Amino acid sequence: MHSVLRVFAYLRRYPGLAAAQLACATLMAISVIAFPSIAGFVADKILPDPARHHELPFWVLAALASFLLKDGLNCARIFVNNHFEQHVIFDIRSDLYRKIQRLPLRWFDTRRTGDIMTRVVEDVTSMERVLIDGIELGLVATIQLIAVGLVMYWTNWSVALWATLPIPILVLGAWVYSKDARHRHRAERNATSGLNSFLHDNIAGIRQIKSYAAEDEEHRAFNRLSNKVRGATLYLMKWWAIYNPAMSFAGMLGYVLVLGFGGKAVIDGGMEPGEFLKFFLLLSLFYEPVSKLRQLNQMIFSSRAAADRVFEILDDEDEPNAASGDKLPAEIDAHVRFEQVDFAYEKQPTLHAVDLEARPGETVALVGSTGAGKSTVLSLLNRFYECSGGRITIDGRDIAGLAKPALRERLGYVTQEPFLFNGSVRENLLLARRDAAEEAIWKALDAAHAADFVRGLPKQLDTNIGERGVKLSGGEKQRLSIARALLKDAPILLLDEATASVDSETESQIQDALDALMRNRTAFVIAHRLSTIQNADRIYVLEHGRVIEQGSHDELLARGGKYADLCEKSFLADTPEKSGA
Repeated sequence: MHSVLRVFAYLRRYPGLAAAQLACATLMAISVIAFPSIAGFVADKILPDPARHHELPFWVLAALASFLLKDGLNCARIFVNNHFEQHVIFDIRSDLYRKIQRLPLRWFDTRRTGDIMTRVVEDVTSMERVLIDGIELGLVATIQLIAVGLVMYWTNWSVALWATLPIPILVLGAWVYSKDARHRHRAERNATSGLNSFLHDNIAGIRQIKSYAAEDEEHRAFNRLSNKVRGATLYLMKWWAIYNPAMSFAGMLGYVLVLGFGGKAVIDGGMEPGEFLKFFLLLSLFYEPVSKLRQLNQMIFSSRAAADRVFEILDDEDEPNAASGDKLPAEIDAHVRFEQVDFAYEKQPTLHAVDLEARPGETVALVGSTGAGKSTVLSLLNRFYECSGGRITIDGRDIAGLAKPALRERLGYVTQEPFLFNGSVRENLLLARRDAAEEAIWKALDAAHAADFVRGLPKQLDTNIGERGVKLSGGEKQRLSIARALLKDAPILLLDEATASVDSETESQIQDALDALMRNRTAFVIAHRLSTIQNADRIYVLEHGRVIEQGSHDELLARGGKYADLCEKSFLADTPEKSGA
């Protein structure tokens, strides 16, 4: 129940809407009592007395007015409630997205994208039922139940006692149903999330599925997960199929008891026929909210399972300094040092006592076999992950104490696999600098040798390039990624195989642009191509997470160590293979 209460805690942000909702619900509960009272009065006072028959049209209009008032108030309440719950759902979804933006990369490494999407979209929407039905069914039904119950006991307490006798049975049934309801609903939500995650992966990897002719196997896997959803849902519905009719039957006992004991009271002269009619009408108004509260019990547990999954994310720990921390000066020298840096990923040691230095304006190259730890070095400098030992400094400042946005705005990062968003060329480039003028955008595109192909697109800068830039070739995507880094104009550059996805001619052109860009900037370059790194001021050779050699290209060749061995075995190649521009 804690998660449900946390959802309702959001309601405190809108006291005016809450007060309006309460007022409408209270007035509605009062107005519903009018018709049974009018009906009882007409049956006892108007119909038996011919002298008062002329009053009947008045009381009919009064009854009509009571219904008009009730439904008018209900219309106003629905409008208020819709605004109320949409404000709250917006706040929850906004808080959830902000939280996801502040979570460390380690968190994402162990989560499925489809599961995260399910929580943001479907689970938050399921929480909406707590707000709509929690207020509509809970608040309105509770007020009506109390108001009608008081009138019933005021009318005839002994018959009212028989009418409310099934209530303990209903409470006991709700308790039995609720004992394991949380686990049943959570199992259904988790099964749905697993299916969504599988579907997300399959859609993203549809080319691989088709290329390996794996459609049938993936279909069978989809059906297995879909069957889990079916099983969890059927188990959920089985309990509801027993609980709902059983509780409905228990509620009907109240009508039978009133018919028996109320009828006997009329026969014995203890109740007027009009009171008996009024009591039966009140009884329908009494058990109507009881039925709604029974439905609310089901909805709350469904929403609770969703709320648990949402608050599980909201309660996770932010990455350090996600929004707070020290700032770097407006102008920095960009002197970067790694001092005895250790790092372990999932308890698996990755870097060991790494010492690196890039003086202001220097280009430092990182080379080594696959898995040596080169990309990890750049990830630590970006603070995608935190060092488990040692420290990294920029101009003598430990980056662990810096606000991450302040750190990352000084870094230009180009990865081996460029990521482009589903949007226009312009939108993807403005990610680097929101206020960039069109002239600056074209200048960056020219420097990255991307301007020509962008000018050839149907809408040039405003052309939609599809999800992950699917409408572009690998080389075109990489050149846009490099243009984005050029537009950012950061004092520290991180280039992780930045020219890996372009052909020889384009690689040469982009390398010229990068050489100009790296001038007077501190740059870290990861590459397997000799042409990319041989002019670096310093080369660090990594092996199994350790720096085993450092020096210039000529120095390392003369030393005859690992670097010379890599060059000799063509691990560092002079000419890249073509990969499509």
